[in-house]
Amino acid sequence: MALEVYGIKTCSTCTKALKWLEAENISYTWHSTRNTAPSTAQITGWVQDLGFAPLRNTSGKSYRAIGDEKKTWGDAEWIAAFAKDAMLLKRPLFVKDGHAVQAGFRGTDDEKRAKLS
Repeated sequence: MALEVYGIKTCSTCTKALKWLEAENISYTWHSTRNTAPSTAQITGWVQDLGFAPLRNTSGKSYRAIGDEKKTWGDAEWIAAFAKDAMLLKRPLFVKDGHAVQAGFRGTDDEKRAKLS
């Protein structure tokens, strides 16, 4: 099992998630989406795994900067947008064995353990 975590170090939710993973002794590989944006192929797989809605960072400036046309977008438009601006991706994004399993860090500890360990 290989757990990868995508996000940015300055994100408080990412910091909280990484501390939780360490406390749970769950090993992971960190990927800074600010330093290295995910590829279109990776994003396409994540959208196939979770759908585009859970992957959207709806509280960020990048999301708010997109006009009302975003309400009509489907997978292709969101994949292109995520590839162009990784700040649109909800953080942290957890990928296990190549498949996105969770975007964000909500849920009970038991739910998180089931998905991430």
